[in-house]
Order: sequence, then C-alpha cells, then structure tokens
Amino acid sequence: MRKVFLSSILFWLSLAVAFQGFAQDNYQEKRKRMLEEHLRPRGITNKATLNAMGKIPREAFVPLSQKPFAYDDRPLPIGSGQTISQPYMVAYMTQALNLKQNDRVLEIGTGSGYQAAVLSQIIDTVFTIEIVPDLAQRAIHKMKDLNIQNVSVKIGDGYYGWKEKAPFDAIIVTAGAESMPLFLVEQLAENGRMVIPIGPHKGVRELVLLKKKKGKIRSKTLMQVRFVPFVREKQHP
Repeated sequence: MRKVFLSSILFWLSLAVAFQGFAQDNYQEKRKRMLEEHLRPRGITNKATLNAMGKIPREAFVPLSQKPFAYDDRPLPIGSGQTISQPYMVAYMTQALNLKQNDRVLEIGTGSGYQAAVLSQIIDTVFTIEIVPDLAQRAIHKMKDLNIQNVSVKIGDGYYGWKEKAPFDAIIVTAGAESMPLFLVEQLAENGRMVIPIGPHKGVRELVLLKKKKGKIRSKTLMQVRFVPFVREKQHP
C-alpha cells in the first residue's frame, strides 16, 4: 500500500515538473514573439533594451489571473488600481533614455516592478519609489525571487524624488502627472534625461523627454499616451 502511495506522489510530482517546464518554454516563445511582433517592427532597435525585454519574465510580475495575457501588448491590472504598462511602452521609454551601463536611474512608480527589472539588466544601479506599500513589498519580494540585486525600492511619495541618492543620470516616471515635478528636475544630473507623461487626469497625456544641460531644461514631446494618475500622499491644510 505504501509503495502504491509513494508511486502516486512521484507520478504527480513528475507531472507538475513537466507542466512547469512546458509553461516556461511557452512563456519563452511568447517573449520571442513579443520582440518580433510588437517591438522591433515599431522602432525598438536598441540592443540593450531588446536583450532586457527578452530576458525579464513579464509573467512573473502579473497576478495569476493575468498570466495568460502576460505578453499581450497592453496594460494589465496588478491591483490597488494600478497597471503594468504594455511591453511596447516599457521598451519605448527605456530606449528613449539612451542609457549607459554606469548610469544611475530613478524610477517613479514601481508598480509591479517590471520596468525596474528591465532597467536592472541594462544599468548598474536602479532606484525606484512606490507610494502603495503592498505593491512596493511585492516588488521587493519579486526582485529577491529573480535574484535581481541592483534595484533599491523605497516606499514614499515619488513627487519628491530620492534626494539622498541624487543626482541621477536618468529619471523615468511611469505614472501620469498633471505638471512637471520640480523636485525631480532638480535631482537630474548634468546631461541628465527624464521621460514623463504629462497632461490632464482622465485624458490623453503627452510623453515628454527632458534633457538638462548647463542647468537648463529642453523638452521634446515624443507621443500621446494614456497612463494611470501619479498618486500623491494626501495633502493636509
């Protein structure tokens, strides 16, 4: 009887391992298709960006119910009223920053942690701020699960940036702001770049690329976008 029981356990364990392997192969194939169908044909040519997008498992950053759609080119809900950005937008904003390996980058709006994980494959140091504690904690655990060691996560209001870690060579804001956060501009290093969606809430925003040179800011509108609002701490009178 014991042998039959043990054989049954081993059978189900082997079946589970086989299924997990099949799922992994399936996701890898979907990642390849994402590169070939959604990214390269739409102008994502930066080699480091493509390599990072092809390596980081997007399915690991979405809820179980959303895993079948992990490589659809669209945002997906992650809880707390937030979303994980579509793969193309993650790649586009990453490429727009023209990153170098030794750049120090600040991300505002950690969310699922996916954008920070992509950045971690391109540069040495990533700092990211998330105002929703549950999302921040999940992102921290996910980085540990994936053995990503060059991402620092802070819980707080991203509007004020991370002064103690400034200046930053690049800042990426992954939530829509109604106006330019001046604290972030101040924390840009000389020749620093920032990409941020700006515009009215519940409306179309403009994705803007800023460059800081000799203390002056030059901006360029890249495209029209839709992003979840930049969440702030409640302001008390």
